[in-house]
Amino acid sequence: MPKIRVLVVDDSVVIRRIISDIVSSDPALEVAGIAANGRIALDRIPQVNPDVITLDVEMPEMDGLQTLKVLRRTYPKLPVIMLSTVTSRGGIATIEALSLGASDYVTKAANVGKVGEGITRVRDELIPKIKALCGVRDFSVAKPQLPQTRTRAVASAGVLSNRRLEILAIGVSTGGPNALAELMPGIPSDFPVPIVIVQHMPPVFTRLLADRLNANAAIPISEAAAGTELMPGMAWVAPGDFHMVLEQSASGARIALNKDAPENSCRPAVDRLFRSVVKVYGGAVLGVILTGMGQDGLKGCQSICEAGGQVIVQDEASSVIWGMPGLVARAGMAEKVLPLSQIAGEIMRRAAAGRNRLGGGHQGLSNHGHIGR
Repeated sequence: MPKIRVLVVDDSVVIRRIISDIVSSDPALEVAGIAANGRIALDRIPQVNPDVITLDVEMPEMDGLQTLKVLRRTYPKLPVIMLSTVTSRGGIATIEALSLGASDYVTKAANVGKVGEGITRVRDELIPKIKALCGVRDFSVAKPQLPQTRTRAVASAGVLSNRRLEILAIGVSTGGPNALAELMPGIPSDFPVPIVIVQHMPPVFTRLLADRLNANAAIPISEAAAGTELMPGMAWVAPGDFHMVLEQSASGARIALNKDAPENSCRPAVDRLFRSVVKVYGGAVLGVILTGMGQDGLKGCQSICEAGGQVIVQDEASSVIWGMPGLVARAGMAEKVLPLSQIAGEIMRRAAAGRNRLGGGHQGLSNHGHIGR
């Protein structure tokens, strides 16, 4: 197969060398060219015909955001991976870049070029993302051997009226900020159950994402804090570098945070959240898996299915990467595989059916941690 051609754009000679060395270290990739700023990069694109671009956020003359705006007019589908620092300024720029059409991002330490800090982590993030965005399947992910019949039978019956719904749990990764930005405004202010979200992002970024989502949603959306009691019609985003789990207390379900070992190389992890949701709410769960790379959420969806809950996933055509939702769909656990534009409506349909089953909405948790038993 021909190698994936990468255009490396960064104003720092040192960083360009580091990224070029990372790209060249993989036999499936090659450096198609380099550029010191966005203006040069735009001129280079038709010359070197790259398959993907790595684009620094902060550059003189024409920075990453300005470059992205111009680039998307002519190359709407060309994958672009932003490189930014894990700072508030870097996070704001990255969230903005994703909203402007960047495909993904990789974070770097502010002093990576001086002391080599974090080069291994950048390599471990960057290479798989380049390959995934260019359609190269990760064969290191084992094919799941999971139940294939239970959810298909439920889906074919089309019966929702006798199924309780007490919580909505969402897992998402690559392409997630834009997917959530489209999905969450479709959730009305009287949504009858709480919503918990894991988006794979580092610290600072998750708070900025929650703030941006909150500004455009009908329901309050915030970064989760330990001890918060879950309430209907509110949503919480897991903070970066913390697992978010739910725990049962005397007054109801509460959010807990921990720094246990990453799962699926992720912290926060969707699997970790989904298992805890099932522990508190049993089968009264709707799990939603949106666009993302990897297999986080697969085992969590299995837990939901085994408890009698519901799972829907985003379809391949509307996903940036159909890794996470694709694995759940291929394992037979998704009752619906839908375009992103239809998922809010499907959530509302299931929430309405679950509310009718409860006789009008949130009734409070029983001693067993479940509503309406």
